[in-house]
Amino acid sequence: MTTTSISLITPGVWLVLGALLLPAVPRRFRAVMLIGLPVMTLWLVWTLPNGASPVLQVLDYELVPVNSDALGRLFGIIFALMAVGGGIFALRQKSTLELVAATIYAGGAVCVALAGDLITLFVFWEIMAIASTTVLISSKEQRAVRAGMRYFMVHIFGGSLLLAGIVVHLVNTGSLAIEGLDAGTLGGGLILAGVLLNAAAPPLSAWLADAYPEASYSGMVTLSAFTTKAAVYVLIRAFPGTEILIFVGLFMIFYGIIYALLENDMRRILAYSIVNQVGFMVTGAGIGTEMALNGAAAHAFTHIIYKALLLMSAGSVLYQTGKRKCTDLGGLFQSMPITMICGVIGALSISSFPWTSGFVSKSMISQAAADEHLMMTWFLLMAASAGVFLHAGIKFPWFVFFQKDSGLRPPDPPWHMRAAMILFASLCITLGVWPEPLYALLPNPVEYVPYTVPHVVNMLQLLLFSGLAFFLMLPLMKRSLTITLDVDWFYRKLGPWAADRAVEFVTAAYRRVEAEGRLRLEGILALLSRYAGPHSVAARTPESSFMVLFVVALLCLLLFLPILVW
Repeated sequence: MTTTSISLITPGVWLVLGALLLPAVPRRFRAVMLIGLPVMTLWLVWTLPNGASPVLQVLDYELVPVNSDALGRLFGIIFALMAVGGGIFALRQKSTLELVAATIYAGGAVCVALAGDLITLFVFWEIMAIASTTVLISSKEQRAVRAGMRYFMVHIFGGSLLLAGIVVHLVNTGSLAIEGLDAGTLGGGLILAGVLLNAAAPPLSAWLADAYPEASYSGMVTLSAFTTKAAVYVLIRAFPGTEILIFVGLFMIFYGIIYALLENDMRRILAYSIVNQVGFMVTGAGIGTEMALNGAAAHAFTHIIYKALLLMSAGSVLYQTGKRKCTDLGGLFQSMPITMICGVIGALSISSFPWTSGFVSKSMISQAAADEHLMMTWFLLMAASAGVFLHAGIKFPWFVFFQKDSGLRPPDPPWHMRAAMILFASLCITLGVWPEPLYALLPNPVEYVPYTVPHVVNMLQLLLFSGLAFFLMLPLMKRSLTITLDVDWFYRKLGPWAADRAVEFVTAAYRRVEAEGRLRLEGILALLSRYAGPHSVAARTPESSFMVLFVVALLCLLLFLPILVW
C-alpha cells in the first residue's frame, strides 16, 4: 500500500475550510465557491490513488487521516457530487448559516469515507452531527428549532455509543482499524449500535422523519444524502456479513413503507422512504457476499442521486407554493412541468423501474439473496419493491402533481433549481441505461448483468400490478391532516406529558410545604407577639413595687448562680 503520493490533508477538509470563508465572500462570488469547492473536492477524490497517507502520531496513537480504496473513493465521489448538486439547488438560499453548515456537512462526510482509523472517523462523524443540526435549525422557525434539538440529542446519544465502543475496542484489541469489527464483542456491539442509530435503524429511527421535513426547501435535500449513507459505508466496511443486519434491514424496509403510506406530508413521505431505502443497503451489508456488498454500495450511490432529485422536486413545490400537505396540492403538472417530469423520473428510479438507476443497483441485493438461497429474504425484498412503488413511485407524484386540481398555478422554480433537478434526472437515466461506469467504481469485480429478459419482465409485472393495486385502493390512500408518530411518541408526547406532570407535582408539593410553613411561622410570630409584642405583658408600664421586686429577684439570681454552677 503506497503512502508517498497521498497527503495527510483529506480532500474533504478543503470543503470544511472553504465553508468557513463563505460569510466573508461577497454575495456575487458566493455561487462560485458553492459550486467550485465541491467540484475541486470531487476531482481530488476521483484522482486519489489507492493507498494510505503517512501516519500521524497523536499522543500514543497512530492516526491515518486518508485511506483510499475503491469503497472509500466511491462514497467520497458521490458525497462530493451531491455537494455540487446541492450547492446549485441552494444558490439563492438567503441563510448564509445554512450554506456554511451544509458545505461543512458534505466535507465531513467525505472525510468519514476516507478515514483510515476509528478516531479520525469519530471526529468527522461528530462534525457531521453538529453541521447537520445547524442546517436544520438555520431556518429559525420554531418547529425546526424544536426538531433540531430532538435531532441533536438523539445524535449525541449515538455519538456517545460510538465513542464508548471505540474506547472499549481499543482497550481490548489495541487496534484503531475500521475493518473487520466483531459485533459480538462489547466494543464492536457499541460501535454497531452507534452506527445503526445514524442509519435510522430501529428503535430510534423516528428522528429522521421528525427532523428532516422541518428543514428549509434546500436543507432537506442536503440532509438526505450524508448521515444515513455514511452509516451504510461504515457498515459495509466494518461489519460485512453480520447476520443481524439482515433482520434490521428488512424491518427498516417495511417500517418505512407502512409509515410512508400513512403520511399526508409529502416531505415526510420521502423521509420515511429514506429509511426504507437504507434498509435495502443494511440488508445487503448483512448478507455480506461480494455481490451483496457491491449492491449495497451501488444502491447508496444511486439512492443519493434519486432521493435528492425527489426532494428537489418536493422542495421546489414548497418553495413555489408554501405548502407541503398532499391534501393541499394537486394539478401542479399544468404549471410546473419540469418539476413534475424530474419528480416522476426520481419516483421511477426509487421504484427500480427498468432503464433507471435504481434498477441496476437494488436488483444486485435481491440477486445476492437468491444466490445465497435466502429465499425468505429474497421474497421480502421483492414484496418491498412493490411497496416502494406504492408510496414513493406513485403516491408522491400522484397526490402532488396529478390528483384533483387544487387550483394552484405556481410556475417552475428559478433556473438554478431547475438545473440541479435536470442534472440529477439525467444521471438517473444515464446510470440506468449505462451502468458500467458505476460498476467500475464498486469495491469488488462485477459480473452481474441487470438487463436480462426474465429480470426486466418480472420487474415490470411487479410494478404494474403494484400500480393497479394503488388505484384500486386510492380511497384508502387519501390522508387527513395528521402527523403519524411511532417511537418518537415517547419523547414527543409521553416525555412532555411526564415532564408537565412532574412540574405540577413539584409545584403542588412546594405550595403545600409553603402553606404549612406559613402557618407554622404565623404561629411562632403570634407567640412572640403575645409575650414580646407591643401589647404584651413585657411592654406594659409596670408599677414601681413590681420593678423593685423584679430587680431584687434578678440580683439574687446573679448572686447564687456562680455557687450553683460551682
